[in-house]
Amino acid sequence: MELDLSGIHQLAAGQGIDSETLDGALSEALRLAYLKTPHAAKHARIALDERAGSFTVWARDEVEAPPTPEDPHPAIKLGEEYDDTPHDFGRLAAATARQVISQLFRSAEDEKVFGAFSGQRGKLITGIVQQDVKDTANVHVAVGEVEAILPKREQVPGERYKHGERLRVYVVNVARGLKGPEIIVSRSHPELVRKLFEREVPELVSGAVSIMAIAREAGARTKIAVRANTQGVNPKGALIGPGGARVRAVMENLGPEKIDIVDWSDDPARFVAAALSPAVSTGVQIISEKNKTAIAFIHDDQLSLAIGKEGQNARLAAKLTGWKIGIESTEAHAAKVKDAH
Repeated sequence: MELDLSGIHQLAAGQGIDSETLDGALSEALRLAYLKTPHAAKHARIALDERAGSFTVWARDEVEAPPTPEDPHPAIKLGEEYDDTPHDFGRLAAATARQVISQLFRSAEDEKVFGAFSGQRGKLITGIVQQDVKDTANVHVAVGEVEAILPKREQVPGERYKHGERLRVYVVNVARGLKGPEIIVSRSHPELVRKLFEREVPELVSGAVSIMAIAREAGARTKIAVRANTQGVNPKGALIGPGGARVRAVMENLGPEKIDIVDWSDDPARFVAAALSPAVSTGVQIISEKNKTAIAFIHDDQLSLAIGKEGQNARLAAKLTGWKIGIESTEAHAAKVKDAH
């Protein structure tokens, strides 16, 4: 039966599909198509002949051997192969070939996309917001010819995404989905803030300064703990930049979100005190190193600043340091100590 195998191979080669993969997929698809034809033999194989531009269905019938006293239930054997290519198989074969090629092309395209994006996991990319009327819960972000998904859980509360707007997003995951590669991106991930700073701060890229911890409540506030790895470098100053230019450039990508940059320390008391910034702590008492609990003493006039709106500042400080932080009035504590004596 005629089939333009040479043309099919050329098309496949143009998409980077090797002939072995193509021939295997085509043979199996033609075999399955043959099995659906009337009076098809149960056992068949397809022989492709690219030079002749044709294929043949070679079938074999089951042959029952007569039982013998030694073998009362003999196994069924297969007879000789014979050409069982249906005469009217041409149109079905051509349609099957088109289907196989289309599927292989899709798979090859998916593999290219997956290969290109698998290395982007954990990186910052820029895309264009696309609204999808069939998928209103998620935001679609076009990155070149590929669409990434910004799910509801990765969106920033209160942030609005306008069609056609350029958007910087963090690549959370790249996986093989049912409909091809699935690229999940985020606007709320704490690492998005790190990557935005890396774009603006050369000292982070060179390793002179490190971001040691990030605590974020997306859309509201982020706390970052930094340390210098090189003498003479001011880590907070490096992230803030001349006249606040660097931190401002990051904040432009985050909307109204505020950013606190604090000094990291391997001394828990110093780190806890710094984490409560902008409030100034008069001292920190470590209650239990094992349970990571501490009390920070703050002047009365700064208590509300230390706690923050709805407890946000204290909550972020605890998340940043990994310590449970109690906040106590310096004046009340001094009075308590005085009474005790």
